[in-house]
Amino acid sequence: MATDSDGQTCVYKNTLLAGLWRENPVLRLLLGMCPTLAVTAAVKPAFTMGMCVVFVLVCSNVMVSLMRDRLKPHLRILMFTLTIATFVTIADLLLKAFQPEMSAALGPYVPLIIVNCAIIARAEACASKNPVLLSIVDALGMGAGFTVALCVLAGIREVLGTGRFFDIQVMPKAFVPWAALSMPVGAFLALGFLLGLVALITQKRS
Repeated sequence: MATDSDGQTCVYKNTLLAGLWRENPVLRLLLGMCPTLAVTAAVKPAFTMGMCVVFVLVCSNVMVSLMRDRLKPHLRILMFTLTIATFVTIADLLLKAFQPEMSAALGPYVPLIIVNCAIIARAEACASKNPVLLSIVDALGMGAGFTVALCVLAGIREVLGTGRFFDIQVMPKAFVPWAALSMPVGAFLALGFLLGLVALITQKRS
């Protein structure tokens, strides 16, 4: 006979896995397309952006969950935005302090996390309605899903566009890089391929 603890564990598991696949913010919901297309020419900036998003998601979900009973309907979006902006500023300053080269490479895209629809959506759909622990699990699932999607996209572009992965040569010397994948158009081509692959897998599983 299932216990309350088993049911709660199942809820946490489903919430975590939803962000990785069923409700992946990039590959299923098509949220956060700006950084997805802009910072995925190589894996390092893509991974760094993903970690920044995970940090902001977890911290903002915790804060929104803690103040959910005090949120006024007409002020909730403002409170979400201010909360997210606070943690984005912290992430941006930490990146500038400890990873200045990566901060310069990412440029304005870290501050633009403030208006990332995926983060505001989780504050509205989950954190404002659920306790802290479930909000953290939701943030980790969505953040991990976002990071994995960015890294897969970046991996395809970096390997085929430069023959390297994490700045390590992985393709044979005879390989001719597909220069287009290192250009902005390459982001659209690679993303289109991934979305098509996800749609095909989903169709076969249904």
